[in-house]
Amino acid sequence: MTRDLLAATARQNIADFGMDTISLAGPLEARLAAVKAAGFSQIMLAARDIVGHPQGIDAAVAAVRASGLRVTGFQVLRDFEGLSGHLHGYKVDIAKQMILMARALGAEVLLACSSTSEHASGEVDTIARDLRKLAMLALPHGIRIAFEALSWGRHLNEYTHAWQVVERADCPNLGLAIDSYHVFATGTPLDALERVDPAKIYLVQLADFMWQELRTPQERMDTARHFRVFPGEGVHSQALTALVLKLDQLGYRGDYSFEVFNDDYQQLPLPYVAQRARDSALWLAEGVLRRSVPLPGRMRLRQQG
Repeated sequence: MTRDLLAATARQNIADFGMDTISLAGPLEARLAAVKAAGFSQIMLAARDIVGHPQGIDAAVAAVRASGLRVTGFQVLRDFEGLSGHLHGYKVDIAKQMILMARALGAEVLLACSSTSEHASGEVDTIARDLRKLAMLALPHGIRIAFEALSWGRHLNEYTHAWQVVERADCPNLGLAIDSYHVFATGTPLDALERVDPAKIYLVQLADFMWQELRTPQERMDTARHFRVFPGEGVHSQALTALVLKLDQLGYRGDYSFEVFNDDYQQLPLPYVAQRARDSALWLAEGVLRRSVPLPGRMRLRQQG
């Protein structure tokens, strides 16, 4: 098999896996090019990638579209739910702008994470009402809202809590984001995923880290924001394997994005970091899920029996 054919096969095998710009340093165009060169076909973008572009938002959008990478999703709307009065109105305005940026990028998913605000109510009906409102704002733009429970969230800090309010909100474009880091940080059992509709999981974010326990909310935050590594590089490979296999068994066929905040990676050459991500994607696709593409022209992955 030629080198080009091997590379093409690998690209097809990892088609469901993508990088997040937060793992890479440098200009947006350089990060997009590194991700594409590593064989990925999708990218997770953050608002700062767009508004921080030196030539402005239009230039950033043009760069993303020119890259040929599909946008996995757009992040992140914080502290939206559970507020009242002028605080709620303020967050609605912010949400509208995030939705418009997501639409401009061609992103079909906007990530929203559970509130950490001391001003937010923990009342489930209030949270569900606010998430329903957010989803309805996004609906005319063809955007789905993926709600993620932060492990240091004030009222909701496990995916089981997030699923409870998503179910209660009962909106066609409101679903879950599952982040392996937060699942491991809280020790939430994977068996609870059996109560989640896999069609309502809009995004799965994967990362590992280098120690077993996260004893305090502050340690969870510090590790999450500075010390994550790619799947298979840390001490939670077995847990990551179990999570990915569980999701696959339940019927999840959506995207996996590597959300790897790592200060060291921000100081390293882009091709080196992107290659580490590629190695991780190949481990998951071919080693864990045992997916392979037997024919060069086949674009969709399938589980090998």
